[in-house]
This record gives sequence, C-alpha cells and structure tokens, in this order.
Amino acid sequence: MKSSEAVDIEIVELDGFTLDRQKVQNVVNGSAKVSIPEESLLRVRASRNRIEKQINDGKIIYGVNTGFGKLSDIEIEKDDIAKLQLNLLRADAVGVGEPLPIPVVRAMMTLRANALAKGFSGIREETLTLLVEMINKGIHPIVPCKGSVGASGDLAPLSHIAIVLIGEGKAEYKGEILSGGEALKRAGLTPVALEAKEGLALINGTQAMSGVGVIALNEAERVGLAADMAACLTMEALNGIITAFDSELLAVRPHPELEFVASRMRKWLEGSKRISHQGEIRMQDAYSIRCIPQVHGASWQAFNYVEERLKVEMNSATDNPIVLESGEIVSGGHFHGQPIALSMDFLKVAAAEWANISERRTERLVNPQLSGLSPFLAVDPGLECGLMVPQYAAAALVSENKVLAHPASVDSIPTSANQEDHVSMGTIASRQAREIIHNSARVIAIEMICASQAIYLEKAENQLAPVTRDFLEKVREICPPLESDRAISDQMEELAQFILREDVLK
Repeated sequence: MKSSEAVDIEIVELDGFTLDRQKVQNVVNGSAKVSIPEESLLRVRASRNRIEKQINDGKIIYGVNTGFGKLSDIEIEKDDIAKLQLNLLRADAVGVGEPLPIPVVRAMMTLRANALAKGFSGIREETLTLLVEMINKGIHPIVPCKGSVGASGDLAPLSHIAIVLIGEGKAEYKGEILSGGEALKRAGLTPVALEAKEGLALINGTQAMSGVGVIALNEAERVGLAADMAACLTMEALNGIITAFDSELLAVRPHPELEFVASRMRKWLEGSKRISHQGEIRMQDAYSIRCIPQVHGASWQAFNYVEERLKVEMNSATDNPIVLESGEIVSGGHFHGQPIALSMDFLKVAAAEWANISERRTERLVNPQLSGLSPFLAVDPGLECGLMVPQYAAAALVSENKVLAHPASVDSIPTSANQEDHVSMGTIASRQAREIIHNSARVIAIEMICASQAIYLEKAENQLAPVTRDFLEKVREICPPLESDRAISDQMEELAQFILREDVLK
C-alpha cells in the first residue's frame, strides 16, 4: 500500500456476544476502533428504562437506592441517588502500585464496554458512548496494578477507569499524563454526570483480570509457538531423534494437542540433514527432547481451555444487580472472578512448563558431558565462559516462575465486614500469569541463542531445514554468534520481546 492511500481502520462492533481475543488485540494495538451497533443500543436503552421505572415505582434496588456491600440495608434518599454513584467511584479508586500498561487498560475498557452493551446493566447510552469515545480517541486512564481481590468485581482498577468519565482521576493522552477532565477536554469530550446505578455498572465486573488475561493469552500463544521452534533448533543442534514424533506412534495416545505439536515440528524440520532417526546415533533422546509433544502439548491443552473460558467471560454481563429482560432486577454473584482465577492459575502452570523444559534443553546444549560440544559453547573454553551464565539466568527465571505459579485462587480474605466472605484473587492470578509468560519468553530466548551458537560451532547452517534456517537468521539479527565472550543481556531481552510481540511463527 502506498503511503498516500488511506489506511482502512477495522471497526469492532461491541454487541456483547461476539468479541474474541483477536478483536481485542486489534483494538489494543490501534488497528481497530470500536462501535456499539444499533441493536445493542436498543437493549441498553430498554435496560435503562427498566431501572428508571423501578425507581419511579418506589422499589428498593441494591446499589441504586441502597448502600453497598455490608451497607446494603441502608436506604438512600431519592435526592442522593446520583451522589451515591459519585461517592462510589471516589471511594473505590484506591488502587496501588505501578500503573497497568496502556494495552491492558485498552483491553479493560473494551471488555467493559462490551459487557455493558449486552443490555443487562442499566447504564445510559450517553455514558457508554463516552467510554467508547475514550477508547477511540486514545484516552487511557491511569490504573494502578494492585488492589483488587477479584470479587465484587475488579472494583479498584475499574474505578480508576470510570472516574475519568466524570472528569476526575488521571489519564494518559497523546503521551502526557493529565487530569481526567483535561484529557477529556483536549479530546473534545465532555464528562458525564452519573445517574442511578451507573457508577456500580461501570466498576462491578471482572474486566481487570480478563483484560490482563486476554493480553497474557495472546502473548502465551506466541511463547508456545516460540517454544516449539526453539525445540526444533535444539534438535538440529543435537541431532535429535525425530522418530519419537511419528504420527502413528502419537495416535495411540490420542490427545490432539500432542499431534499438533509434533506435526508442526515435523513440518518445520522437513528437509533437515541434522535430524536423526531411532538407532542411527543413539536409541533414545532425553525426556526434554523425546517428550516435547507430551509436555508442550499439555501446555497447549491448558491454553485451549483458558481461551474457551476467556471467550465466555468477554461476552458476559458480570455486574450486580442484573437488569433482566423481564424487568426484574436481581442480585447475584456474576462479579465473582473464580472462573477466570482458576483459568489464569492453569495458564500460569502451562506457561511455566514451557520454560521448565526449555531450560533443561539449554543445559543439554551447554553441558559438554551431555552435548559432546565445546564446553558452554565457548570458542576458547577456559579462557572464555561462553554461554555458561545464560543458563544460570534461565535457571533463575524458571525458579521464579515456580514461586509465581502457586495458585492465587486458593487464597481468600473476607472483605466488607465479612459480607463478601469468599473472593477469587483472580486479578493477582492474571498478573502473575503475564509475568510468568514474560519470564518464559526470556528462557526460550536463551535456548534459541544457545542452539544458534551450537549450530555456529558445528558449521551446520546449510544442513538446517529451510524453515528453521529462516528463523535462525531472525535470531542472529538480534544476537549474532559469539566469536569470543561478550555481554549479551540486552540481546537476550530483545529476543524475548521479539517473541512476545511478533506473530512470526503462525
């Protein structure tokens, strides 16, 4: 496309039913804008009318004309209903810690708008429209990363988003940190004055844990594919036995993900002169090579499960109370993050295992007693340490992952004077999952660098499969082979970031 031509911007319709992780990713990276289709707006208006009718009929509705949590038995005067919602945002915007990255904030905003568009939350059209405009114009609230227990919704994180809609709080706009009111003004937008239930509708949901979760899942897919590729390079460096990847062999244990991994690696290794067969050099490889389909495949099983759960959650109404189509307004527990908490804890373990087995393959590359290669892949071992200490770094990251992989969801601390006596800690699980995924990308980058160095020492580049040789060139653009000792910390990190952001292996 010529630079003078207009670039088509995708429009992602937030209808409450059809959002998926790729659409979220497109909004997050700025290649798509969002809109609410008319049929969804009809549901939003109808839901709002039901709220107003109940108020006019003098009905008592939780969070509309009552206090919140343990204070739900306190009735609020009609003249104070709007002030109640304002107070809620101010009281709940108490997150702490470093701000969440802008991509995560954009994901949270997109997911919350989609949930509201289902038409079960009683929000006004103009309030939802302002949230959509903030996404499209690039107003990004500053959201501290810590402070949610993952039940009663992600109250603190979502409050930091919602408070910008009323012109308070802080937001990033075009690279500047501004007050919420100033950010809206510069974008040509006007704050809203919240009415009944709207504050609660904006913050009572699971969109912080789900927003982090969607970003983490997209990154996990890239890390998993990179793990498969790193394993291919290591197999070529060490003359790995491809016989263990035979489709007929794998069919007797018919978990489909095992064959997905094996077939992908067979395809990538097609044409390689470095791969061996059973009995040619040795009868069996170590588990970290022979069991790649079983170990990587199990992590892909977990990935698929988490993707299913997140897709349901992305298209769910997760606040309380719910405004049913019958007109009844019912308090329930859809804000509870347990489905996502368990899912993200599962993803933590799956991603940690990609790193765990990768580090063991790195050990086989650098240990001369296991590889038959130059000690630590040094050109002049003894005088040079070669890649001895990158394996230490991989070991440290794997050990850290083991600590982070402890399930957050098994913990619960009661809140709101024991009214909210079981919470999910799902937002912690999501943040930990993303940290594990980033650590795993670093471990896999180290394996790639070590495999690249082994291939360099063996002068085996021309014997590689075409696919792996092409990928090896990408690795070496970032981290050329070591001809002598040099610091490669920055290159290790650059390769890890390349793995996390690029869909080069799909």
